[in-house]
Amino acid sequence: MAHRPVIAIAGLACETSTFTPSRTLAPAFQPERGVEIITRYPFIQRGTSLGDAAEWRGALTGHALPGGIVTRDAFESLSAEIVTRLTEIVASTKLDGFWFDIHGAMCVEGLDDVEYELLRRCRKVIGPDVLVSASMDLHGNVSRELVHQTDLITCYRTAPHIDVSETKERACRNLLQLLQRRAGGEKIVRPLKAWIPVPILLPGEQTSTRDEPATRIYAAVPEVEASEGVLDAAIWVGYAWADEPRNRAAVVVTGWDEEAVARGAERLARLFWDSRKEFRFVAPTGSFQECLDAALASAKHPYFISDSGDNPTAGGSGDVTWGLTQLLARPEFRLESGPKVIYASVPGPEAVGKAVAAGVGTTVTVTAGAEVDAIHAGPITMTGRVHAIKHGDRHAEVEVVLQVGSVFAVLTKLRKPYHYESDFTELGLAPRSAAIVIVKIGYLEPELYAMAADWMLGLTPGGVDQDLQRLGHKRIQRPMWPFDRECNEADLTAKLIPTSNDPLS
Repeated sequence: MAHRPVIAIAGLACETSTFTPSRTLAPAFQPERGVEIITRYPFIQRGTSLGDAAEWRGALTGHALPGGIVTRDAFESLSAEIVTRLTEIVASTKLDGFWFDIHGAMCVEGLDDVEYELLRRCRKVIGPDVLVSASMDLHGNVSRELVHQTDLITCYRTAPHIDVSETKERACRNLLQLLQRRAGGEKIVRPLKAWIPVPILLPGEQTSTRDEPATRIYAAVPEVEASEGVLDAAIWVGYAWADEPRNRAAVVVTGWDEEAVARGAERLARLFWDSRKEFRFVAPTGSFQECLDAALASAKHPYFISDSGDNPTAGGSGDVTWGLTQLLARPEFRLESGPKVIYASVPGPEAVGKAVAAGVGTTVTVTAGAEVDAIHAGPITMTGRVHAIKHGDRHAEVEVVLQVGSVFAVLTKLRKPYHYESDFTELGLAPRSAAIVIVKIGYLEPELYAMAADWMLGLTPGGVDQDLQRLGHKRIQRPMWPFDRECNEADLTAKLIPTSNDPLS
């Protein structure tokens, strides 16, 4: 029977804003260990081509909801456990491969380029000969050092991300292909890697692959990948709401032919750079007041508004009350007979507890929000009728809907993103029949996008403010588009990165 290679799995993922006062603790990663990791990913389970072709060993993976900087204690405790578990795997068997399951935009107190740092620690255990394949979010950041420590590195090709599982499976399939080449006795096993940092840093809401120019830029990725001598091609937009030297767009092409990978990487980088002036927001934008005015004047319902500055899926703290405060101040919504509005959401553990104790149908006065981020607005006090209560949500734990006039405000024990129709219907809300639905989000996720009769992107304040100039980056490399609009030239020459066996000069 042919040898089945042994592949370990580990990684930590958290998209973190350095512009929010919130901090991410270890429990937020909801770590999974051992067989739990295999169970998470159907494509590596027994009975599948990948599952039967290798022996998969889970160490530890953790995927936290985006938020503020990860505390040093949280990172050290989780990374120490990863190292310990990898040590146990290496002691029990010969390890052939390593799948590094990450996001790529995690920031940790006192550390830069933490995905590289975590992989460096893993490499000390697994050694330089083990082949490493990393899968990432296209909003991750790719430093030269991270590319050096990996043998394969790839990322999503859609935003919103509808190819998450496909990308992770591709990373594993490419890794298995390398291992099979090694088992077949081929001399050249590790592919060449062409890396190009692109001096562009834009928010995801200007780079959605639904719209041009990102549609055609990402359409070129599989074309490059299909070239003779190329194994994989990837473009990272980068993460705009953190302030580290590595934050920028990047291209990596891997393969066996030096000319082909360099040419492919330069083609993608040039296409991205030459398109930089075409990037626009994914929807009409305006201040929160302008968005409300447009929604009220529109005959299209439901009309969605993104309260984007505090988007918890981009790293916002989630408890900024600015939007809800502005909404409840509008006279149009003070009576129950006014236009029906759904607002999701503001965390307020004490408010939720009080509403739960009072029960559905009761009228309560509660105060919520601004426990973490009070920079833009303080806590909000509301009097309303408890419309619904739900227990057991994975993120929120407890959710309450408070009706204030014609506004149905969702309050949560812990912050939660609202991406699916069921997020609302399970709270007794009917978003399709609402006049206006306001969500703390950037671009609308697929279900909401399909549901919206029309929508606007509110340029609201918060830790993931779409106005990057307003945030005040100080550590990113300059010049950088669009911070430096006079920047018309960029070095887009492919940099061939040596394997982890060779030193990085």
